[in-house]
Amino acid sequence: MYLSSEKKAEIFAEHGTGANDTGSAEGQIALFTFRIAHLTEHLKKNRKDFNTERSLVALVGKRRKLLNYLYKNDIERYRAIIEKLGLRK
Repeated sequence: MYLSSEKKAEIFAEHGTGANDTGSAEGQIALFTFRIAHLTEHLKKNRKDFNTERSLVALVGKRRKLLNYLYKNDIERYRAIIEKLGLRK
């Protein structure tokens, strides 16, 4: 599998408050971003894979909802995660 437990722990440690903090919005956004990048690369090679395309759209929606949550509740955390991941609004 492309996403091992070690990789997940690394993502959460880097973007969340710790390796075991899987509930923070920043950690989840970072994980979704990693998964979105992986699915995007897959779709570049397999452009007729509509199930993966549907999954990608769902992931982008989930990430957008979390970003909106951060924007409404803590604008500084929102700006920090946008800058760190290189996302655009």
